Amino acid sequence: MTMGERIVAEALAMTGTPFRLHGRGTEGVDCVGLALLALGRAGHVGAAPAVYGLRTGDAQRVAGWLREAGLQPVAEARPGDLALVRPGPMQLHLMIHAPGGFVHAHAGLRRVVVMPGPSPWPVIGHWRTE
Repeated sequence: MTMGERIVAEALAMTGTPFRLHGRGTEGVDCVGLALLALGRAGHVGAAPAVYGLRTGDAQRVAGWLREAGLQPVAEARPGDLALVRPGPMQLHLMIHAPGGFVHAHAGLRRVVVMPGPSPWPVIGHWRTE
């Protein structure tokens, strides 16, 4: 199994986990927590940002956090990659590419969900562990 397949499997296993801002465990996760847990459980070792906020227009700052976590930007996404998207003018969000869609911590639905199809939000970039 590839790293991307392991990341997807770990993210899918978290479907239904409650949404919790700054959550990092089975009691709840936000989009960063979902990414940290799925990547970590799949075997990726990388530094998580100590303090972060995705209610920002600063995509370059978030890109720096992703690089610090050991991820690299890629032009073409594949399952297991992270997508950095902009759901609102001053908000950024992370989603995990899965076959046919994305897994992400949906604040409005208050849980981790599988979203079929392309991103409904502008994609800023794709990031890969290897």
